[in-house]
Amino acid sequence: MLRTLEIRDMLLIDRLDMAFQPGLNVLTGETGAGKSILLDCLGFVLGWRGRGDLMRQGAALGEVVAVFELPADHAARTVLEEAGLAVGDELVLRRQVLPDGRRTAFVNDRRASAEVLRLLADTLVELHGQHDDGGLLNPRGHRALLDAFAGAEPLLTRVRAAWAARGAAATALAEAEAALEAVRGEEDFLRHAVKELDQLAPQPGEEASLDIRRRAMQAAERIRGDVARAYVALGGEGAEGAMGDAGRWLEAVADRADGMLDAPIAALSRAMIELGEAAQGVERALESLSHDPLELEACEERLFAIRALARKHGVLADDLGAFADGLRSRLAALDGGEGHLRALRTTLAEADAAHAGAAAALSALRREAAGRLDAAMSVELAPLKMERAAFATQITPAAPGPEGVDAVAFVVATNPGAPAGPLNRIASGGELSRFLLALKVCLMRGADAQVMIFDEIDRGVGGATADAVGRRLARLAETAQVLVVTHSPQVAARGAHHWRVEKHVAAGVTTSRVVPLGADARQGEIARMLAGESVTEAAKAAAAALLAG
Repeated sequence: MLRTLEIRDMLLIDRLDMAFQPGLNVLTGETGAGKSILLDCLGFVLGWRGRGDLMRQGAALGEVVAVFELPADHAARTVLEEAGLAVGDELVLRRQVLPDGRRTAFVNDRRASAEVLRLLADTLVELHGQHDDGGLLNPRGHRALLDAFAGAEPLLTRVRAAWAARGAAATALAEAEAALEAVRGEEDFLRHAVKELDQLAPQPGEEASLDIRRRAMQAAERIRGDVARAYVALGGEGAEGAMGDAGRWLEAVADRADGMLDAPIAALSRAMIELGEAAQGVERALESLSHDPLELEACEERLFAIRALARKHGVLADDLGAFADGLRSRLAALDGGEGHLRALRTTLAEADAAHAGAAAALSALRREAAGRLDAAMSVELAPLKMERAAFATQITPAAPGPEGVDAVAFVVATNPGAPAGPLNRIASGGELSRFLLALKVCLMRGADAQVMIFDEIDRGVGGATADAVGRRLARLAETAQVLVVTHSPQVAARGAHHWRVEKHVAAGVTTSRVVPLGADARQGEIARMLAGESVTEAAKAAAAALLAG
């Protein structure tokens, strides 16, 4: 509900504070008094696109503040949460304009964009009038209006879920087909690469171990010749043989040397022992340095083959095994691809069938609701002096989608035998206003969370027809807050709260103000609306009768 509207230095208004009430709020006043200014200012604070010259001439700052009450389940709460703005039972919108045209908006005292204001406005206010091309006259919204009238939300949820599942199935199939096509293009490469990798069968860490073994064999090859020569020099044909001969020669003459050779023979014996140990150590080293030349060749060939494959495929040598596994998986996808595609096509067909079934049920509900809506419109149009007009809810096939397979449009024919067409092209101004009012009454869904504004929707009608318009506005106001700008005394008399818009000129400056009317002032205003400038006793009596009725 719109609770208050504060306007400062906007157009002809210098300062205005209005406190609105539940039910039917009526604004009246002479032509040009400034009633449309209130709607311009409300549209400004709601972010609607409107006139640019809003700030009052000579002012330093123009500002409009609107305060709304939000029920617990109001859709505006979701908009606030998604925008990261404070959410409470009260919503304060404030928008300012500077002389250079710059505009600033605040939501609950936080800066906000005009887009956020418009999103909030869509949940807060409905504007209905002869140029209501963004509301009931917009065919793009007719399907949603019919669905709300039909109570189709459970079926809509089912259709949307089925469409989402169908979309997921179609995406999975398209991705699988693209992947399979890509794999087919590299099938020869995959098969050759996998065969090559399988033949080599490289293992993690193998490159490092082969490199170490190769280096060891290369080093052994470089030093083995010297070790072998040393072994020969130490052996029987070298030092060992010479020392053995020396020992035997000395021992043969020792008994004739009076003990002079005992110490040298003992030292030589010890040296023979040390020499034997050295020869054994060299022999062991020589054995460890021995290798098959073919082993070095084989080691080098495998090491170079592993490194070549790693360079070829742009991976580390230790990752060749995992790389081969990946290639095998792609080959497996290729070999089993057609079977996988058949399964995905089956899933898509099942999703299509599920969506078609849910959409068919939704279409049936829409057709049934369309019949009820058309019948309800016939009942509503008769008291509005449009009993010869025909209203029809037109349902035609549409491309399948999350909302089903139907296009919905409200069409009218104002005279018997005349072709039906869109509301805003067939009906005249007065007829259009009554069509819109009747449609809104029929589409009313209990307690409406939005404020409904009707801008001179009674234009072009009078007498009993205007009274019927007023009664229907009052019916709407039983479950929602309704604001009506009107020139009709019959409509004004149905209001629960009444304001008069007045224009004043002082010191050459024109301003507009809004005056709340009590019972007596209200009777006088309705009498003025009936009689014009000269209010007669008969007009006062007629006004009293309207207020009593």
